[in-house]
Amino acid sequence: MNASPPPQSPAGSGAPPEAQAPPIRVLLVDDDPLVRAGLSFMMGGLADIRIVGEGADGSEVGALVDRLEPDVVLMDIRMPSMDGLAATERLRGRDRAPEVIVLTTFHADELVLRALRAGAAGYVLKDTPPAEIVEAVRRVAAGAPVLSPTVTRRLIAQVTERGQDARGSRARARLAGLGEREREVAVAVGRGQSNADIAAALYMSVATVKAHVSRILTKLGLNNRVQIALLVHDAGELDDAED
Repeated sequence: MNASPPPQSPAGSGAPPEAQAPPIRVLLVDDDPLVRAGLSFMMGGLADIRIVGEGADGSEVGALVDRLEPDVVLMDIRMPSMDGLAATERLRGRDRAPEVIVLTTFHADELVLRALRAGAAGYVLKDTPPAEIVEAVRRVAAGAPVLSPTVTRRLIAQVTERGQDARGSRARARLAGLGEREREVAVAVGRGQSNADIAAALYMSVATVKAHVSRILTKLGLNNRVQIALLVHDAGELDDAED
């Protein structure tokens, strides 16, 4: 008597069905209730995103994060009591901090740049099409920034130049602590290249690129690729590379 065949997956491939990933937990922080309502409506019906709570000021963020454990915080940058910059700085200094996307009405705002330096993974404009905001949340939750180096450079060009020389000197000193290959990878990150592009350009595997990026973040005490790009820009590395 023949044995019964093993149960098949719905697709008939014989492979066990993949466990569905838990939804991305999102906390909304904005002092405008209409903005919060719009964001909640936009993402509330999606299977892979769950709005776990709302806040009206940066001073509320710490307690909300402790209680709700979000993966991503959509943070207004201008709020009356504590702004998004201060709240981001406090959050990103914590262990197991959620990712932060700052919300702004301006294309180039000094506070946006400061929030990115503090560890925000990117920013979106409040009039960004809904699909792009949703994609930004998904990208950040997956560990990818949502700010292109082109936009980063425009921000740097348009905000205040005060302290630029001192910042550049500090950035060059920090990059000097990297190995030659790590420095090449850091500059490539600053150009906005993906891990696959960097691997092809520098003749290494994608896994090796990822390992270099991880070491760069650890050595420099940074949170994400956006901060690597900002440091590379501050150091003038991209200008040197383009000459």
